[in-house]
Amino acid sequence: MAQEIERKFLVKDDSYRQLADSKSRIKQGYICSARGRTVRVRIRDKEGFLTIKGPSDESGLSRYEWERQIPLHEAEELMKLCEPGLIDKTRYLVNFDNHTFEVDEFYGENDGLVVAEVELSTAEETFSSPAFLGEEVTGQVRYYNSFLMKEPYSTWKK
Repeated sequence: MAQEIERKFLVKDDSYRQLADSKSRIKQGYICSARGRTVRVRIRDKEGFLTIKGPSDESGLSRYEWERQIPLHEAEELMKLCEPGLIDKTRYLVNFDNHTFEVDEFYGENDGLVVAEVELSTAEETFSSPAFLGEEVTGQVRYYNSFLMKEPYSTWKK
């Protein structure tokens, strides 16, 4: 079983843009967004993906993840089956001191939210933090994309 181990942070400035090695536009929907099991359809630029995620561990750091690339036309058809709400974002990939940080800049009802994730080999693995990393939000459910689809950032009380 594939385990995803990652930590998530708010982003405090836009310096990641100059540090990014690449960026891509992502649109995704959820066929199932039940807590503990999600089925996601994603279109990244011109590629389609289907992802299944299991429940997070108690820390929110690790969970089962299965992902496969699918033909773009199939992803577009599966998007029609998704629950209401769509995640629209640009993902910047920033390589920093032997780790890749995925920085997501959200649009639409989640406009203004920018988060960064770093995937790790083990829960204990250490990493250097780039200057743009802010508060850690690992395990905070409201920052999960499946939650943002239902309760967008624009509806949060600041």
